[in-house]
Amino acid sequence: MEESFFITLEGFEGSGKTTLAEILYKILLKNGLKTVLAKEPGGTIIGDKIRKIVLERGNEELGYKAELLLFAASRAENVRINIKPSLEKGFIVICDRYFDSTTAYQGFGRGIDMSIIECINSFVVEDIIPDLTLFLDVDSQVGLQRATIYNKNLELRFEDEFLQKKEVDGKLFLERVRDGYYQIARQNPDRIKIIDANRDISLLIKDIIEVLNFRLSQKYKKEIILKLPN
Repeated sequence: MEESFFITLEGFEGSGKTTLAEILYKILLKNGLKTVLAKEPGGTIIGDKIRKIVLERGNEELGYKAELLLFAASRAENVRINIKPSLEKGFIVICDRYFDSTTAYQGFGRGIDMSIIECINSFVVEDIIPDLTLFLDVDSQVGLQRATIYNKNLELRFEDEFLQKKEVDGKLFLERVRDGYYQIARQNPDRIKIIDANRDISLLIKDIIEVLNFRLSQKYKKEIILKLPN
């Protein structure tokens, strides 16, 4: 998989991950780069069914252990069907969330033993580690406002928990997840690039393209200059 490149987008609800992943996918295609877009949870027949269980309102009684294992099952299918085969063919793969989400939400957020999280993540993804992770850092209240305004479907289970000020071990679930992402970023400075997602999307794209130009040039050992759409 020497010619492949794996990009993941991570962040809080309302950070713009899904929109930015789609825009980035289109930019790479227009620049003539073979690119695949994936998402989590979902992206496969089984994964899409799991997505409804873990994200839709009305499933508030889902236990933490079951939640963790369902996310892992969706990811396992995504890796097996979409991500690994594409990387083996030399594609650039963009994935909207990956294992850092499990570490942030189920590990730091839910308080599940981190050794269990690490074991499950490792089992599921094997050696498929992102070359670059873009952590879209948005103010939690701004992100929640965006998510609840623009999300017109039923996938608001986590937003509801944040808005209801759910606590885990005496600390807001929302803040535990946010703190978790910061810790993950500090522990992986070579892989994770923090992007200020409180700004206009055009500025975010400009910053992301600059990062990608540098990282892709390093990877392919030649200058890469991605052109932005007019």
